[in-house]
Amino acid sequence: MLGLTIEDDQIQNLCLLQLKDLLISNGKSLKDFNSLPQPIHSDSFIYDNRFIINELNYDKLQMSEMHSSLCQSLTVEQLLVYENIMTVVLSQVGSFFFLYGYGGTGKTFMWKTLSTTIRSKGLIVLNVASSSIASLLLPGGKTTHSTFCIPLLINEHSTCNTPQGSFRARLMI
Repeated sequence: MLGLTIEDDQIQNLCLLQLKDLLISNGKSLKDFNSLPQPIHSDSFIYDNRFIINELNYDKLQMSEMHSSLCQSLTVEQLLVYENIMTVVLSQVGSFFFLYGYGGTGKTFMWKTLSTTIRSKGLIVLNVASSSIASLLLPGGKTTHSTFCIPLLINEHSTCNTPQGSFRARLMI
């Protein structure tokens, strides 16, 4: 869900939604208070979605500082790759990148740099790896099996078990 950041107006909306629920439980309504604005309900699912909240729960200032430090350590080749990927991410065009190399060539460093950049902007990045050991190397990393609900035993009838419209599915759109 690229492009999602928590701004002041969204925080206000979240507070209004929570206030609305409190008032309703006490037999009142926001409409009883003319000076209060009405909440916008179109994005209210975001605030109830623990998957999205967890992915936005990074300190943007800390991520920004880490991003600056990591970018200074990029080699010329890594900087070129970084700029190509970030151009696509920020334009929201979509693309596919395959980052490969022998051990010690900086693949994990590149993912860490990309992740901190994206998170410093208040955007969501899902770091997934095929094994739990590899996922531990990624900031906020998880296995592909847990993230996408891939079954462990696969046959010709296997599917990922992420129901359409679920909180997990909304995280991935």
